[in-house]
Amino acid sequence: MVQKKKVPERKCVVTNEMKPKKDLIRVVRNKEGEVFVDPTGKKNGRGAYLSRDLDVVLKAEKSHVLNRIFSTEVDASIYEELKQLVNGKTT
Repeated sequence: MVQKKKVPERKCVVTNEMKPKKDLIRVVRNKEGEVFVDPTGKKNGRGAYLSRDLDVVLKAEKSHVLNRIFSTEVDASIYEELKQLVNGKTT
């Protein structure tokens, strides 16, 4: 019997759904307090995951969920970058 490879799953901070890591976008806050989008999922820092879904990104922006998670002010440009990623356009 072939053992199935375990797919790493993460929870979307907006919908609280567990999803495969590759279906989510990671946002990171590093030790310097900078918040940025991490398309590779490999950068150092505290990560939060959002579903690759425009509605989810808009909800996150409206509810300031990332501000709470990172306990810092998340810049509007982060949400713009997330929207572009969701729409398939990379900056």
